[in-house]
Amino acid sequence: MLEFFLARIDAHPDDPPFLHFELVPDRLPERLRDPIARFPRGTLQFEIGIQTFNEDVQALISRRQDNAAAEANLRWLRANTNAHLHVDLIAGLPGEDLASFARGFDRLVRLAPHEIQLGILKRLRGAPIARHTDAYGLRFNPEPPYNVLATDRIDFATMQRAARFARYWDLVANSGRFVRTLPLLLAPERPDVSPFARFLALSDWLFASTGKTHAIANERLYELLHEFLVARLDVPVADATAALAADYLASGARGRLGFVDIEALAGRRRAVARATPPRQSRHLSG
Repeated sequence: MLEFFLARIDAHPDDPPFLHFELVPDRLPERLRDPIARFPRGTLQFEIGIQTFNEDVQALISRRQDNAAAEANLRWLRANTNAHLHVDLIAGLPGEDLASFARGFDRLVRLAPHEIQLGILKRLRGAPIARHTDAYGLRFNPEPPYNVLATDRIDFATMQRAARFARYWDLVANSGRFVRTLPLLLAPERPDVSPFARFLALSDWLFASTGKTHAIANERLYELLHEFLVARLDVPVADATAALAADYLASGARGRLGFVDIEALAGRRRAVARATPPRQSRHLSG
């Protein structure tokens, strides 16, 4: 199948498809590596379900996963291919507390997938996880989307914080609009720093500052991030300004920012193949 699409791309390089495939994280056969590595940028995306790195929780939910192999495969894909990696973690699984989820998040951030989809556990009709409802105190929303509201390890208030974290993460990290700013926020290269703790601090601060998780104006978000980087994380003003200004220009926005004169800055967005969806294209610009 991969060879079929590669032949199509070779035949029509100016109009390539954008392909989505699911990939089991700890299974990447050698026979698939060469064709995967030959796909050009902006044509291939893998959906990779990690869910959790906690081996006890994996056993509890009957999920067999070789974590070491999964990490090795993600590193290989990131280093040797142009595939866009969309990897998920789930909060609220039975037996997992926030500290365990944070360790899994930090572990995944340092593997550098393009997007980390942070989900909140949901009750699906007939799903085997329902057998753990009573034993692990799983309390679900009775209305759609039937998300977990609390467990015996994560209380309601903390689950709400996790949900806000996931929303802001999607807005800041997964959007692809802050590829230069994100390393300043997370400091993933520093082993003494928890990216989860830093982003949770941002999430709590954003909610305290705005009172909302939606309908935050684009320019307002840039200004809030600048304030947080400088005032809360002690990032030098020049570094914060340069990263955010470059991200703003790369996004194509042309409004006004309170911390920099955008009109005075030169720069143009890099062109990307039109088949690539905008969100994935923004990740390529980094």
